[in-house]
Amino acid sequence: MYIPEHFRETRIEVMRALVERYSLGTLIAVGAHGIDANHIPMQWLAGTDGGLGLLRGHIARANPMWRQLAAGAPVLAIFIGPDQYVSPTWYPSKREHGRAVPTWNYATVHIHGQIRFIEDAAWLREQIESLTDDHERDRMHRWRIGDAPEDYISGMVRAIVGFEIPVAALECKFKGSQNRSAADRFGVAEALRAAGVPPQDVEQLAPGAQPAPAISPPTAGA
Repeated sequence: MYIPEHFRETRIEVMRALVERYSLGTLIAVGAHGIDANHIPMQWLAGTDGGLGLLRGHIARANPMWRQLAAGAPVLAIFIGPDQYVSPTWYPSKREHGRAVPTWNYATVHIHGQIRFIEDAAWLREQIESLTDDHERDRMHRWRIGDAPEDYISGMVRAIVGFEIPVAALECKFKGSQNRSAADRFGVAEALRAAGVPPQDVEQLAPGAQPAPAISPPTAGA
């Protein structure tokens, strides 16, 4: 991924927060039949040995990906966070000199590793329980695996194949107008807020945008 330095993010906790919030990733691999891409909810588990951690998920057993890829095949998982079109009309500098064009602000994490597939029923059940608990955590009426009949869940487990990807490398790009002036960044943030974009997303799409400091009126006798 092309990342100008002013858009590069290297903090693991920031990357992990994006993946946790936008956990539907695109898993990309190159197999015997060419490039394959699947959209899969995944979990990024912290490493216990000082490493970068582990991606986990599962796919339908009917999905040919797990039969076509060799054990240890390199894969890329892409997670896309908030994104917004940015109009030049949001820049105060546009009114000064007109030198501005549209762009698109976005946040994304790319995770590289080598995949292995897992058919063990106990592992699969633990993975879907953990994934479900992650997404039901903040709901008033939480659904749990045990809410469904055991024979039904067992049938569902037989219909999937799990995978693990030890994280080998990370790339993260937060394109948030960092190459613009402070006034332009604030203009972007104000326009996003006015459009109803959530505050957390505004902070990622226009990080650190602050209003210009107010100029105090002169005091008497100054």
